[in-house]
Amino acid sequence: MTADYGLKNNRTIEPLNQELIRKYNVPGPRYTSYPTVPYWDETPPSKAIWRTQVQQTYQKTRQRGISLYIHLPFCESLCTYCGCTTRITVNHRVEAPYIEALLREWKQYRDLLGEPPLIRELHLGGGTPTFFSPLNLRKLILSILQSGQVDEKTELSLEAHPNSTSAQHLQTLYDLGFRRLSLGIQDFGPEVQQIINRRQTYQQVEQVVTLARHIGFTSVNFDLIYGLPKQTIETVQDTIEKTLQIQPDRIAFYSYAHVPWMKPAQRSLEPYLPSSDVKRQLYEQGKQTLQTANYREIGMDHFALDTDALSQASQAGRLHRNFMGYTTQATRLLIGLGASAISDTWTAFGQNAKIVEAYIASTKESLAVQRGHVLTDEDLQLREHILNLMCRGRTQWNRQCAEQEVLQQGVQRLLEMERDGLVKLGEGTILVLPEGKPFVRNVCMSLDARLWRRRPETNLFSSTI
Repeated sequence: MTADYGLKNNRTIEPLNQELIRKYNVPGPRYTSYPTVPYWDETPPSKAIWRTQVQQTYQKTRQRGISLYIHLPFCESLCTYCGCTTRITVNHRVEAPYIEALLREWKQYRDLLGEPPLIRELHLGGGTPTFFSPLNLRKLILSILQSGQVDEKTELSLEAHPNSTSAQHLQTLYDLGFRRLSLGIQDFGPEVQQIINRRQTYQQVEQVVTLARHIGFTSVNFDLIYGLPKQTIETVQDTIEKTLQIQPDRIAFYSYAHVPWMKPAQRSLEPYLPSSDVKRQLYEQGKQTLQTANYREIGMDHFALDTDALSQASQAGRLHRNFMGYTTQATRLLIGLGASAISDTWTAFGQNAKIVEAYIASTKESLAVQRGHVLTDEDLQLREHILNLMCRGRTQWNRQCAEQEVLQQGVQRLLEMERDGLVKLGEGTILVLPEGKPFVRNVCMSLDARLWRRRPETNLFSSTI
């Protein structure tokens, strides 16, 4: 029997403005960067320019430290909803050569920086990081940490699949300094799990979380998705109530991104997807349940208990967002290691080769970066404002600034959203109102000068709602 959080016997929620949902449910970026990847320069910066960008940012911000993202792309089976860059295999002999490539790439960056950098955060993403054996993960992480610096503020975290995360995985990573664990749950419903090919029972998840907390992990995050095929108000409610019984510290409640032109496996899901109106109701129901259970809404699609560092950073105005999502660490240099990983110097982006074999081969010659973008002055200004909107729900600027014209054009695009009661506009200010939080991606789109100058003629983004 599931717990009653005040809504179990009352499935009705406040009526949504379906007209607004239909109006603003348009394709749009998620803004983990600005400019967004499809609008990067067609001609990438040379590797010499990229190296210079990395060195300059590090020299200017070395006291802040760096962030590290390590992409481990392997999974033993394909989750049909997934939009990540993955490699499906049951052959674990791929682990050793991939780790050797990661360490080669890390050494190249270490040589570029010229000293052991202070590592503020390190995140293992995927794919399925726990596809790798505990022994291989220890070799990888220990080699990186021993050639850098860590202190009591360093945050080490990983994503994991409940079915492949063992006690040895958790103990090994804890001993290396990991304290944050993120589990990809998505949905507890058997029918939903079957159609998206992501199966794990409530008991399996509870067992992993209990074990992690017993070992000493201090923060647990659940990834949940709304808008999946065969989801209903009742099934999403059941998933969240089961989640609340385990009480993770953070919950990412994402909208399903339907991008079949990029991920053909998603085409099989189309007959079973909820309508836009129902999808929004799934979110509103979930949000109401989470807030009733004392989870604070953090930025976009994220919720956290007040005792969690992410919630505290949000309340203090210190929340940051990068390619890893929301974080408490506002570093200016993010180094991405691995196939498809993206690095960020704040003034430039660089993305590695996406295909595993091409990535491994490129690390034997030089840095694996194959595409990228050097930000213009206008890009930098707009990036700051979009980041403010994503993290703090507001932004402001000096009306005499060089980018006044492009910002004013963005304000003009927001006039209709102001009339709809979603934002409040002032002299050089944009404030997202509580009613506008579900539409924050649309607000950011108003300032996206590259998007408006070259509107896409083909599908690029998932819908905003």
